[in-house]
Amino acid sequence: MKFRRFAILVRQTSAWRGWPLAVAVVVLAVFPHVGGDFYVDLVLTTMILSIFALSLELLVGRTGLVSFGHAAFFGIAAYATALLSPSGAAPSHAWLLPAGVATAALAAAVIGAFCLRARGVYFIMVTLAFAQMTYFVFHDTKLAGGSDGLYLNVKPALTLDGITIVDLRNPRTFYYATLVLLVLVYAVLAAIGRSRFGHALAGIRANEQRMRAAGFSTYGYKLAAFTLAGALAGIAGFLHAVKDGFVSPEILAWHQSGAVLLMLILGGIGTLRGAVLGAFAFVLMKELFQSEALFGAFAKHWQLPLGLAVIACVALMPNGIVALPTQLRRFRAPLLNAG
Repeated sequence: MKFRRFAILVRQTSAWRGWPLAVAVVVLAVFPHVGGDFYVDLVLTTMILSIFALSLELLVGRTGLVSFGHAAFFGIAAYATALLSPSGAAPSHAWLLPAGVATAALAAAVIGAFCLRARGVYFIMVTLAFAQMTYFVFHDTKLAGGSDGLYLNVKPALTLDGITIVDLRNPRTFYYATLVLLVLVYAVLAAIGRSRFGHALAGIRANEQRMRAAGFSTYGYKLAAFTLAGALAGIAGFLHAVKDGFVSPEILAWHQSGAVLLMLILGGIGTLRGAVLGAFAFVLMKELFQSEALFGAFAKHWQLPLGLAVIACVALMPNGIVALPTQLRRFRAPLLNAG
């Protein structure tokens, strides 16, 4: 009887579909102890972009809303963090994260209220228009340093009774804080996907007209998803500002929105794993083609090989990297049968 229970437990453990994610988290947690400073910083940047990509996945993959202006909320949160960072000594700066996220969520709610009146390609163009408006507000005015950008006065720290609990000025602490936030964002979106709200979003993506006929207020659901996606992008914007200690209008530009959309396409739209895999793949390819050690002087034209690589990936893996194992199994099946 004991052996039978043990066998059942082994089968259940081997069938647990979440083990690759657990292994990935463990690898990321151990990496700062074995990797060089450059590679640790590269992984840190990629984790921040993964949070950014996950926020857009809620719109594109879960709701069917292709936004080309998602960088606006990323940048707004980064600028809010820089503008609100106190210049003098303060016992704690933990409020900067919720302040940046709340600012991005508020902007997403206002912008979404207008954008969601449009559909299809018109929705895409309206989101792009609002994002460009936001870009020029920060670029062409003295609101936050104009085109020169803005420096943070201080990097946040959580202090209670004079004891510093979390100090983001410490690179190792900041790395693990980013990893924790990435896991939390992933877990929240996974829970939303299984909730009634997530099922409603899936129904809107499949057939919005049928959802309205069934009595669902699709506009309210879409606005809630748009606002939540903006708030999650705000987390990534906050982390970006703290990591660099500097923000510039370029993080709000249209190519930033295009880059995060490419991450989803590379990884596979419709899955949370695809968003994370796409972020890592995009950053690794970008670093690869920028390497002068491999490409010499041609490295300054890295956009060309990167574009060709993205086209090749989309052509060969139409469902993204996340579907590659399934695609390989389908390719091998006829060969095995023939053999």
